[in-house]
Amino acid sequence: MKKIAIQGIKGSNHHIVARNYYGENIQLDECLSFDVLVDSILTKKSDQAIMAIENTIAGSIIPNYALLDAHNLHIVGEQYLNIHHHLMALKNQSIEDITEVYSHPMALLQCKEFFKKHKHIKLVEDVDTADVAKRISEGNLKGVAAIAPNISAEIYGLEVINDKIQTITNNATRFVIVQTENPKNGIASINKASLKFELDHKRGSLAAVLNVVSDCNLNLTKIQSLPKIETPWKYAFFVDVTFDTYEDYKKAKSLIAIMATDFKILGEYKNGRG
Repeated sequence: MKKIAIQGIKGSNHHIVARNYYGENIQLDECLSFDVLVDSILTKKSDQAIMAIENTIAGSIIPNYALLDAHNLHIVGEQYLNIHHHLMALKNQSIEDITEVYSHPMALLQCKEFFKKHKHIKLVEDVDTADVAKRISEGNLKGVAAIAPNISAEIYGLEVINDKIQTITNNATRFVIVQTENPKNGIASINKASLKFELDHKRGSLAAVLNVVSDCNLNLTKIQSLPKIETPWKYAFFVDVTFDTYEDYKKAKSLIAIMATDFKILGEYKNGRG
């Protein structure tokens, strides 16, 4: 049975992704930060880890790109999850009974419009959505609610007071599945890759790489730059590409490896969007 590290606890969005990707036959290592999650696989406590990497509203989770790079982690797969925020509390309470709502800062921000209609409620930032639901249940905390995935209400015996309270309904997060060893994904199953490289600070260097991507029939689905802290005004680029044939991708990566410095393949895997 595989042991999978997730950020958060049972009932979190990472738990939902783990269940969707692996099924029920897994063990979970619940980590309250991404640093702890990375340590879990580096120390072999877990076989693989699930890491949120970008959100359609919040954008890229920059620190997680840095973690992937710094620890030479390998992406072996990805999953996309539509994010829904539900307001939940102990049973037999209404919105009027609630005086405080706890959740992750991002969840609170994404539900801001809903709470403008309920000014009697104090919003409090917390570490993890599902952990709040668990504390409410274990402490029998009346008058306190959590914003969390629906699965949290099922696991911890809470009642959903209001369903899908997020302001923007089209909200999705991309998660990557990572491990320390280089994956052995077969070429036939690979149609997406995550690459990292650096370029000289001169005109047209990035454009030249992007031309290679286009000329080799690759589809650029993501580009993210991170500053090189030890080298002011120099940047590392993180790029995701999809492709129809592995030969096109193979040609492109051989050319980019010549044009760029510190070229690294973060992962070659199956596109999670089909």
